[in-house]
Amino acid sequence: MSGTVVYVSNADSGEISVLALDEARGTLALRQSVPCGGTVMPLALRPDRRVLYAAVRNEPWRVLAFAIDARGGTLTALGEAPLAQSMAHIAVDASGRWLFSASYGGSVITLNPLAADGRPQPPCWQQPTPPKAHAMRASINNRFAYAASLGGDQLLQFAFDAERGALTPLAPPAFAGRRGAGARHLAFHPNGRIAWLLNELDATLDVLAVDTAGGQLSALQTVSFLPPGFAGEPWGAELRLTPDARFLYASERRSSTLAGFAIDAQGRLAPIGHWPTQTQPRSFAVTPSGRFLIAAGQLSNAVGLHAIDAASGALTLRHELAVGRNPNWVEAIALA
Repeated sequence: MSGTVVYVSNADSGEISVLALDEARGTLALRQSVPCGGTVMPLALRPDRRVLYAAVRNEPWRVLAFAIDARGGTLTALGEAPLAQSMAHIAVDASGRWLFSASYGGSVITLNPLAADGRPQPPCWQQPTPPKAHAMRASINNRFAYAASLGGDQLLQFAFDAERGALTPLAPPAFAGRRGAGARHLAFHPNGRIAWLLNELDATLDVLAVDTAGGQLSALQTVSFLPPGFAGEPWGAELRLTPDARFLYASERRSSTLAGFAIDAQGRLAPIGHWPTQTQPRSFAVTPSGRFLIAAGQLSNAVGLHAIDAASGALTLRHELAVGRNPNWVEAIALA
């Protein structure tokens, strides 16, 4: 079976919705609902798209692993392991051997080994951070790792040895963001030389140059993703780019909007528009084809399927589907 499968974690109903996306028709349909036994929130995929990881944020804190069926994309429980804290974000490195996690409430980042079959193991490393760690992920070349501290307005910078699972602070050990911006999530250009940082508290995106030899980050540009006429306290959430790295999108929860940007050859951003989406869009994903964006509304308890115009990057709502309660993370894969 070929096609696109979408995974949505629903925190308050404690389940993962597995959705089939028909890209020809522009529709979504429920294929499976997987109980997780707790407040399931951040999701992460192994690079080969054969295992999905889900973090449960109520005690006992743990990460669940699910084998992904190659034909239909459905999930089968594979194993679980403890996490050191309630984790706001998880990510798998490029080797598929390590799971990074970041705890907002615990202000700590950790590393869990992953077995060859994808089963997670107990944490083997952890480090306190400045307040409110919100994400941790590896660079494209897998030689470095970065952790966002929302309360500390910085990105911690590490050399990463994927053979041993060793993390060593770089010099300097952190990239300093703007005071009060609220560093939250990171995305990387496929070329490995550019990163984009989403700041939650002022709803801005920072374009960063990545030193591929030394790992250090440096600032290139800052843009706002607030919609025109916005009044109030910003609340930025997620950023994702299209597979061809032509467009970048960001979600803003108070206005329930998605902002789009065209990406130039240097990674700099030019705004292309704002579009309404699901109410309080904490997370969204772009399909591997680059043709669709799926946004989840924490307060609408639904996902919206937006078509992406290949020429302009503009979004058009094509379909909406009710899922579980408080949907808050979205991932998408293509089946062979």
